[in-house]
Amino acid sequence: MRKNVVLVLDFGGQYNQLIVRRIRDMGVYSELIPYSTEVEKILSFSPSGIVLTGGPNSVFSKESLIMDPRILDLGIPVLGICYGAQLIAHLKGGEVKHAPTKEYGKCPMRALPSPLFKGIPEKSTVWMSHTDYVAVPPDGYAVIADTDTCPVAAFEDAVHTVYGVQFHPEVVHTEYGNQILRNFLYEICRAEGNWNMSNFIGDMVDRIRAKVGDRKVLLAMSGGVDSAVAATLMHKAIGKNLKCVLVDHGLMRKGEADEVVAVFRDGLGMNLEKIDASERFLKKLEGVTDPESKRKIIGAEFIRVFEDYGKTLGKVGFLAQGTIYPDVIESGFGKAALIKSHHNVGGLPGVIDFDEIIEPLRDLFKDEVRKVGLELGLDKKIVMRQPFPGPGLAVRVLGAVTREKLEILREADAIMREEIAFNGLDGDIWQYFAVLTDMRSVGVMGDMRTYDYTVALRAVNSVDAMSADWARIPYEVLAKISTRIVNEVNGVNRVVYDITSKPPATIEWE
Repeated sequence: MRKNVVLVLDFGGQYNQLIVRRIRDMGVYSELIPYSTEVEKILSFSPSGIVLTGGPNSVFSKESLIMDPRILDLGIPVLGICYGAQLIAHLKGGEVKHAPTKEYGKCPMRALPSPLFKGIPEKSTVWMSHTDYVAVPPDGYAVIADTDTCPVAAFEDAVHTVYGVQFHPEVVHTEYGNQILRNFLYEICRAEGNWNMSNFIGDMVDRIRAKVGDRKVLLAMSGGVDSAVAATLMHKAIGKNLKCVLVDHGLMRKGEADEVVAVFRDGLGMNLEKIDASERFLKKLEGVTDPESKRKIIGAEFIRVFEDYGKTLGKVGFLAQGTIYPDVIESGFGKAALIKSHHNVGGLPGVIDFDEIIEPLRDLFKDEVRKVGLELGLDKKIVMRQPFPGPGLAVRVLGAVTREKLEILREADAIMREEIAFNGLDGDIWQYFAVLTDMRSVGVMGDMRTYDYTVALRAVNSVDAMSADWARIPYEVLAKISTRIVNEVNGVNRVVYDITSKPPATIEWE
């Protein structure tokens, strides 16, 4: 049950999903929506508050993103962050200028008494990232914070509960950023803080039962945490009316398909059947090198397999999937840039042979999915299992996918996972895997010249997959992994380690 919703209007800033995460972590449900959302749609949410995000544009430019100005007159508390603050000032008749001195990074700030700064000392450190700034606030607005180079670091219209901050309270570099957001939620929006995973489960079970009734649901099972939690949630809601199917597309990790069957069917007693469709998928992928094409081919073929299988079951009303919030965002949100299509979002064909698709985890970040899994009683080793992309190893084999390349990658990946676990690092690293590049290079093995593939190792730490930092694996562990791969896996003579964070890279290479 959700009584409170704080909407975050997306103006294209790099921290937008982080704002949503911070608000949810404080016990209030939050949702990211396009800046262009109509007022009537916004009101349909009955929001307790609205946050306007940062963004790369200037309010002066032709490309500037301008929301409906009536949003500021709805009587709903508003907090503008960076570009969002400048937009409030611009729409309300204040003065926004190009800054003579750009501010990027930590900056000392002086704050005046305000509900937004309750419990925060007069002097603190904030994180700035802007070129324009508010020079003069609109009539009726008071300056409540400044820096040496930014005369209006924050402003307020306390009567109409509209606030703007030039800095970013959502990032950890802002010393009291969480307290500022908490003040907005609880002191200004008067939120109740009832967003938690227990409430989510109860609400979702009721919604699934109401939607499904006595019809059948077919669920795509991969063994990853998303589909595992989705399956368990669906099973709790509709029991025997749920049919789980594991499509072995030939793109899974070493021994993974059999492991999934052993854990979920034999161990947890779910109604699960495995379909071997590896030849079918590999034929579709033959000669395909573009990663977006791979994802869309795999997504479409998944649905075709389910359609064919569903016909053997009689009428199946719904297809259930483990889509989560980062999948939706990265597949193209509103006017946001498409980062990459996820096979279970952007890769779906236009016409499918089901009444509807159910995605019970669509609104959750990865860490929230894990919390749901633990609340449902799933074993920790299942809940904490590493993320694995829906297209599987197809997006970890760069270039054309062949059976030979898949076998090389499976063996290399298995060695990496074995050594990470053997050295006790599996609980410390969020995700780790091998990538088979499409590059061959010269090497020497046993006094013989080789010309074989390069394997790249990737290991990152993250909370929600929206951002990630590369993991600092000890050199001796990397050396052991590299030695084993080169010695034990035919076709590989070079191993490299990826030390790029997200952003600017993505976690997966494709």
